[in-house]
Formats: sequence, C-alpha cells, structure tokens
Amino acid sequence: MSVSQITTHILDTGSGRPAAGVAVVLSVRDGDNWRHVASGTTDADGRIKDLGPEKVDGGSYRLNFATGPYYKAQGVDTFFPEVDLSFTVSDAGEHYHVPLLLSPFAFSTYRGS
Repeated sequence: MSVSQITTHILDTGSGRPAAGVAVVLSVRDGDNWRHVASGTTDADGRIKDLGPEKVDGGSYRLNFATGPYYKAQGVDTFFPEVDLSFTVSDAGEHYHVPLLLSPFAFSTYRGS
C-alpha cells in the first residue's frame, strides 16, 4: 500500500485515545471554491494513511473533520461539530502530515512529520 502525500491523525485529548471513525475530507482550492480531492475515515489508531494521491500539486488545501458525529456517538456534547484546517503545500516533493488534537471544547494542530 502506498502512503498519501497528505496524511492526518486525530488524538482525542479528553480521553487520551485516538479518535477512530471520524470522517475526513481533503479539498484543494480551485479559484474561489474548494474542490474535493479525497475522503476517508480514521482507523482504530485515529489515522488515515491513504487519504488522497501519492503526489499533489502545490497550492492551498483543506482538511474537514466531521467531529460532531464522533462525539454524538459517545454521548458527548461538542462546541465544534466540524473542524476545518487549511494549509499550504509549498513543496510538491515533501510529505505533509497534519495532526488534530481534539477535545469537545478545543482543538489544536501542527505540521507533523
């Protein structure tokens, strides 16, 4: 299995566990709109390793995380029913890993490796 150039994982910082079963959509900016590139669901480790193509062009990308259904399934209220993370692919030869640290009322991210 090949690894996508853009990968992600979600850690539920409230429970201290990976967030499994979260739907994620990868989009690329196309003029004034966002164009769908790929979608997937986080595995038991909270990861999506095969999200999108092995290679992408430079440009602006967005990951949309459907966090509302994840928390609803646990019976937990959340302030963020979805999280959008926009980032720039500046070097088409590099790998881009975008982790999401998530709790019901806060989130943070960083460029991983």
